[in-house]
Parts: sequence; C-alpha cells; structure tokens
Amino acid sequence: MPRSVNAVASRARRKRILKAAKGFYGKRKNVYTVAKNVMEKGLTYKYVGRKLKKREYRALWIVRINAAVREEGLTYSQFINLLNTKGVGLDRKILADLAMNEPESFKALVASVK
Repeated sequence: MPRSVNAVASRARRKRILKAAKGFYGKRKNVYTVAKNVMEKGLTYKYVGRKLKKREYRALWIVRINAAVREEGLTYSQFINLLNTKGVGLDRKILADLAMNEPESFKALVASVK
C-alpha cells in the first residue's frame, strides 16, 4: 500500500506561511524554510511589541499628567497619592486625556483633591 502524505494539508501550511511573508525582501518571501524562520521571529517581535506598547503608553500618560500637575504646584506622585486617599477612581489614561483636552476640568479636579 502506498504511503499517504496528505499533500493538501502540507501545501496549505506552506501557502499560509508564504502568504504571510509576502512583501519581504529576497528569499524571505518565496523560499519556504527561510520564510518560516522569518515569520516565526516576526511573530515573536509582534508578541513582545504588544507588551511594550502598553508600557510606553503608560509612561506617556504619566509624563502628561506630571506636566499638567506641576503647573498646579504638585508633583505626579503627590497627585496620585491624593487621588488614592480621596478615593477617586480615574485611571492614568483618562487623567492624561483630561489634562490634554480639557485643562479647565483637570484644574478643577486638582483643586478638589488638594
């Protein structure tokens, strides 16, 4: 009895990798083994990038809040501590958005916390 290799599944697997590698330079786009390695590394970078994105956005929000709060005579850490003691449940994303787009309401929030 001849060996069954399931060519349909093998071809689909290779085709999926080569389709994902479309647009890469040189052998990376059309040689399966090279494309497979490059795609694997790319997916690793993609996973790490999603984690770094969260970290970088949080740092950006903190910088924006700190800049807005220093105009009111506080530091970032003092402001966050005052928010926590008063029980204000706004996260850094919302606070940074308020500081950038609605400075009057942010000043009112800082004044209410002081």
